[in-house]
Amino acid sequence: MFLERGFEFTHEAVRDWEARFAPLIADQLRAKRRGQAGRSWYVDETYVNVKGKWCDLYRAIDRDGNLVDSLLSEKRDMEAAQRFFKQAVDVVGHAPERVTTDGHDSYPRAIRETLGSDVLHRTNRYLNNRLEQDHRDIKQRSYPMRGLKASPQPHASVEPSMKCASSFGSRPP
Repeated sequence: MFLERGFEFTHEAVRDWEARFAPLIADQLRAKRRGQAGRSWYVDETYVNVKGKWCDLYRAIDRDGNLVDSLLSEKRDMEAAQRFFKQAVDVVGHAPERVTTDGHDSYPRAIRETLGSDVLHRTNRYLNNRLEQDHRDIKQRSYPMRGLKASPQPHASVEPSMKCASSFGSRPP
């Protein structure tokens, strides 16, 4: 398409454009998502391999399947859970009325301290099934590549494979 119009460039130029513009696009999409998420969130985490190192990818979707936010963390602990919930509220602009998780030990305290005690926290592995199924797209994308080749900002390599994550872009911690 570009050759027909007289443009010639290498694949390295495309990679440079990706490195330069992907964070800008992700930030614009995050700003557009402000106020768009529903009041019921489904939160889960999964392991992904980034540059040969296993990391936790925290994700939240609302009742309609829209991405609330995501966070890539080196650790799966209280601090990471609190950072994720704080970032999700900052992106969306409001706290949820109800959060459904799979029963991770850090979630009850992180929800209580970050979102407030009036947020209803439900723990049930089967209620979170819609998010578990959504993780499948990430896993299927990363298996042939033997992990993600991106830096701690996986928006470039993960985003196209995620059904409901049209505005994925994790900020560095």
